[in-house]
Amino acid sequence: MERNDPRSRSDAYGSRINRSHSVSLANVVPWASIVVGSILPIFPIASALPIVPPLGLLMLLAWRLVRPGLMPVWAGMPLGLVDDLFNGQPFGFAIVTWSLVMIAVELIETRLPWRTFWQDWFTACILIFGYLFAGWLLSGAQPTIHSLIALIPQLVLTVLIFPIFARLVAMLDRFRLTRWKAL
Repeated sequence: MERNDPRSRSDAYGSRINRSHSVSLANVVPWASIVVGSILPIFPIASALPIVPPLGLLMLLAWRLVRPGLMPVWAGMPLGLVDDLFNGQPFGFAIVTWSLVMIAVELIETRLPWRTFWQDWFTACILIFGYLFAGWLLSGAQPTIHSLIALIPQLVLTVLIFPIFARLVAMLDRFRLTRWKAL
């Protein structure tokens, strides 16, 4: 075939034009990744200090900030319910805080004319701090200055790994929108 032959162009670019993706995969991947993020923190060895970041919340924030409009605002309630089953906080804590996080992100998105990565990271930092601080206050333990200082490593680690989770969500987003051939 010649270089300008239309059949050669359709072979070269046909797989990328008018592609179709799996609707079930596109809908399940965000929800499943957040549920897996909620379950993962129960596997590391327990320590005296809280060091494991709230991975489910990080996944929720990353999906909401990287792909705005993909997850509905009400998604914080059922996903928080799943997280409540595994996080060790009083039941209902994640339901309320995740719902408030989703509402806060929605309000921030409607108020600002543009967004950058730094703004998303700052938003995630503020929301993560609020989540961890509320968890510290409502955990049932005596809130002392020493327990607040012990919370700092978890806060720092959680804030520092948010960009990794945002990158992971971008890769999962590409995966969920890949073209799937019918068998």
